[in-house]
Amino acid sequence: MIRGWIARAPAPVFVMFTMAAAFCTYFCMYAFRKPFTAATYSGLTFFGTEVTAKTAFVIAQLIGYTLSKYVGVKLVSEMTRGRRAATLVALIVVAQATLVLFAVLPGDLKVFAMFANGLPLGMVWGLVVWYLEGRRASELLLAGLSCSFIVSSGVVKDVGKSLMDTHGVGQWWMPAATGAIFLMPFLASVWLLNQVPEPTTEDVAARIKRTPMNAGDRWAFVRRFAPGLVMLFVTYFVLTAYRDYRDTYGLEVLQELGFEKTPAIFSKTEVPIAFGVMGALAVLNLVKNNRHGLLGALGVMGLGAAALGGATLAFDAGHISGVVWMILIGLGAYLCYVPYGSVLFDRLIASTGFAGTAVFAIYLADALGYTGSVALQLFKDLGAADVSRLWFLRMMSYAMSVLGVVLLAGSAVYFARVSRRNVTTGSRGVSADERSVVA
Repeated sequence: MIRGWIARAPAPVFVMFTMAAAFCTYFCMYAFRKPFTAATYSGLTFFGTEVTAKTAFVIAQLIGYTLSKYVGVKLVSEMTRGRRAATLVALIVVAQATLVLFAVLPGDLKVFAMFANGLPLGMVWGLVVWYLEGRRASELLLAGLSCSFIVSSGVVKDVGKSLMDTHGVGQWWMPAATGAIFLMPFLASVWLLNQVPEPTTEDVAARIKRTPMNAGDRWAFVRRFAPGLVMLFVTYFVLTAYRDYRDTYGLEVLQELGFEKTPAIFSKTEVPIAFGVMGALAVLNLVKNNRHGLLGALGVMGLGAAALGGATLAFDAGHISGVVWMILIGLGAYLCYVPYGSVLFDRLIASTGFAGTAVFAIYLADALGYTGSVALQLFKDLGAADVSRLWFLRMMSYAMSVLGVVLLAGSAVYFARVSRRNVTTGSRGVSADERSVVA
């Protein structure tokens, strides 16, 4: 009944319902992934090495999360509609069980619980995106979804911090307690999300029909767009490491800046970022031409990369405070980062006429990106242990800014040419049998 009502509802009602269901689903997922970073685990190291306990937990979860992305390249891109909701629920139940293990396992063995925690969570994003891509309102829907992890990262850490500071929950049980709070809301959100109907014929006409991709389809996609994808993936490799570093060690950076005592500091820095990113992506929804929409997304990403360097220059010169700097580099990072998991590949498929799913490209990028994140975490503790978290983040901001602007500009030039050829030839979807010829 609800699915039929949504299908017949006016477009604004459909958008608001679908956006809310997707937002809440992924928002709740973060309660099973990020709360452990609200604790510092100070004074603890991993098996007596130079690697701190927190870094070990972060890396262990990232390795599991990264492996999940590699597995998701196949499993999520091939996932059928009937299996999505049940799979989402199963993934979160497993993740909550690993948080209980994190609490009860002794000492250094806790790292294995965090590794296991990352394994199911890496596939949640793609399963949610499956419900949203390939629609005329995809930019709005994906913008709302993207805001979920910007806001939720701060909120769930504030919840975890409150459980420890106000309610006396220990740092080891705090992640499981936070997950338990969000479990029922997650189940309700998944049920609502699963009521969203399939794209309409008008959606398919505007954005190309989205279909599961087998191994041959995936290779054809990579071969066809290899030069542009390489530039995008190299950028994302460094960008994900940068974004994760700021997110994971935000507490330590804010302590160095003198704001560790500020109540709900994570929410105060992340909520403005979410509104800024959502506004930028919502504007892209006004662009009906898919080629222009793709170039617009790359333009927004380039501005985000430039903002990282500009904000850090202003901070170093004393023109802005530390909190304003954290907000601005967060905004720049997410303006660059969020389109990868939302509008970028959705517009790429629509503008080039390649029949498939944006989920495949998203997961390929994510797999490479989180590999970069693991490498950066290890490099900081093993190769740059003598420098502060704040100094390291400042230097990374400059490097990411220069690299991002150059490579994103190059990819924009490449895809402008590819999509222009598509418009010239009038190409639409390409069948599986034709893809090897096209490639």
